[in-house]
Amino acid sequence: MKLSVYNIIRAKYLIDENSMKNWLFIIYLIVLSLLMIANIHYYESKNFRIAELNHEVKELRSEFVDTRSELMELKMESTVSRKMEEKGIFPSMVPPQKIKVVQEEKKGIFKIWQ
Repeated sequence: MKLSVYNIIRAKYLIDENSMKNWLFIIYLIVLSLLMIANIHYYESKNFRIAELNHEVKELRSEFVDTRSELMELKMESTVSRKMEEKGIFPSMVPPQKIKVVQEEKKGIFKIWQ
């Protein structure tokens, strides 16, 4: 079979007696192209999902830092004493004292558990 531009344009290679090889090759190329397109689509959707999750992680991290700083401020003694003064409770003028509790060991005949 002489392959010329005229025969390619008229698609003679698809209707000749040896055209089955050509059809199989064309079908193979089509299936391969579809698989590549599906793979690229899947890859890009994964990349978009990863980008969304990274953005969400950054937002949650900044929210965590803000909340932690608010908590640190609320735990400060000055903030607690100011809020208690609003309710009529004032800080003590007498400093706290440490209380030590000393437990003496009981001695008895029936000592099972301590």
